[in-house]
Parts: sequence; structure tokens; C-alpha cells
Amino acid sequence: MDSIREELYEAEKAVLSPRAALSCNTKGRLTPEEESPFRTEYQRDRDRIIHSSSFRRLKHKTQVFLSPEGDHYRTRLTHTLEVSQIARTIARALRLNEDLTEAISLGHDLGHTPFGHAGERALNSVCPGGFRHYSQSLRVVDMLEKDGRGLNLTFEVRNGIERHTSGESAETLEGRIVRLADRIAYINHDIDDAITAGIMSENDIPIEIRDVLGHKKSVRINTLVTDCIKNSEDDICLSPETDMVFGMLHNFMFDMVYTNPACKSEESKAEQMIKTLYEHFSKYPEKMPELYTGIASREGAEIAACDYIAGMTDGYAVKIFNDLFIPKSWSFFND
Repeated sequence: MDSIREELYEAEKAVLSPRAALSCNTKGRLTPEEESPFRTEYQRDRDRIIHSSSFRRLKHKTQVFLSPEGDHYRTRLTHTLEVSQIARTIARALRLNEDLTEAISLGHDLGHTPFGHAGERALNSVCPGGFRHYSQSLRVVDMLEKDGRGLNLTFEVRNGIERHTSGESAETLEGRIVRLADRIAYINHDIDDAITAGIMSENDIPIEIRDVLGHKKSVRINTLVTDCIKNSEDDICLSPETDMVFGMLHNFMFDMVYTNPACKSEESKAEQMIKTLYEHFSKYPEKMPELYTGIASREGAEIAACDYIAGMTDGYAVKIFNDLFIPKSWSFFND
């Protein structure tokens, strides 16, 4: 069956661009492993992420709207899937490695906190050295998954996960695709969710933005993806005009949605909840599950508390907070 893997390697060489990251040329894993007989290394990484517990938990983590009433708002999981779809479309059109692109996309937000960026802000304000979800995503795949054994992913996937948001660009073009696809996805689906919530309408978007990018979500995404494909060669980029207007759209969303009191009115409560949980578990690390008590003994209770809280879903964080700090109901029973 090793011939199947070799055939996949040869197919990549025959079909993919010279700029693509070939599976056979990976820089490898933190711990060397025997290769799969019928999957490439990036396919194995994708599968490991999909089957991880942190990936499943994304379905119960906030994207933008805290505890929305309705079934059609995005969660961190649906955001991840939309990023993957956009990134794979770009990678396929540019003849880059779609399996690597998909693996990075699916793993890029595994370290995100409960309550979206409100949770991230809270942990960043209290954790030693701060807290960044992209660094935490790498920590999840390296150290926290599989009861502390980690997923042992390839260098290229780990590099793309760590560099998907800001700072230095990923070493592979596939990783750079994910960074752009993440922005394309969240800005456009956040518009969609804000419209569903009655926060804004399509007509609120300035006409100079709509005339360039499009007058509805699907058109905007297609415009941005098409522009990226047409303008990307040695790097992944948009044309100067499209990039400028896309930046204008982001600024508009920052003012209209991301700082809108109607969207963010509950975030201060979520932040205080996260900070209170952090203070409690930093003081009483023995109250955390075994994985995190082990981290506390090696790296300190504060780091362990960050790891534990960052991995919580919204609902689990509320449950733990209620169990710790909200008096339980009681009653007298007469004989």
C-alpha cells in the first residue's frame, strides 16, 4: 500500500505549481513517525485536526454574537469551515497544495477562547506574557490535545496556524492563503450575522465599497477571491485598489459592528467571568482536571489556568462559573 502514498506524491509533482509546498518535501514533525501507506503527511494532519476534541468544541464557541437566539448565527466552527472553503478555492486555482491549506484552515482557531474576542481580551489582560489565540492554537496542537501528547503535526501546518493573524507571514504560500481567507470569511459573514440581528442592512455599507466589492455577500466573496487569484504569484495578495477598499470595509465593520454597544453590551460580563475563573484556578490549581494540574506543576498555575479556560466552550464556562460562585437553590421538605 505504500505505492498509494508514492502515487499521491507523484501526482502532486505533476499537477501542482513549482511554488507549492509538496507533501514529500515537508520539514517533518516534532517527533518523527512512520509514514502512512495511503495518505500524504498533510492529509494526516487534516484528519488529526478534524478528529480532535478542540475542533469539536468550536461548535459551542462564540464568533461575534454572544449566545445569539437563533440557529443561523456563525459559531467558531462554522467560521472555520467557511475559511477552509475560501482558502481551498484559492489554493486549487493557484495550483497550490489544497491538503496543506485545508489543514491550516481547520486548525487556525483551535486555541480561541470562549466568548470570542471578549474572552481573548480578558485572558490577555491577566495571563503572564499576555494571551494570543494564534499562539494558543499552536500550543493546543503541540501540547494540549490527546491528554497532553499533542497531535504532532508537520512544520508547515504548525507554521501556518501560528502565523495566520498578524506579524510575520507564513513560510508557505498555503499558509498565506489562510491569513487572507480568514479576513475574507469573517468580515463577510459578520456582515451577514449583523444583518440577521438587525444591527445593519446592506445599504448601510458605503456605496463606494459596494460598487467595487459587490452589493451582497456572495458577490463580495467572489470579487475578493477572484482578485486574489489574478494578482497572486510569488506572494498571496489583492490588487492595490481592492486591498484599499477591503480595508475600508473592515474599518466600516469596526465602527458599525465590532464596537457597537448593541452587539457588545454583554461582553463586559463575559470578560469579568473569564477573569474571575482565572483568579480562582490560579489560586486553586488542584481544582482543575489532571491535565492542567500537571501543567501547573511544570509551568505554573497561571499558565495552566489560561490553558484550561481557553479550552472551555461558552456554555461550559458559564456552568463552571455558576457551580463555583452562584448559590444553588434549596428547599425544606416536610415529613
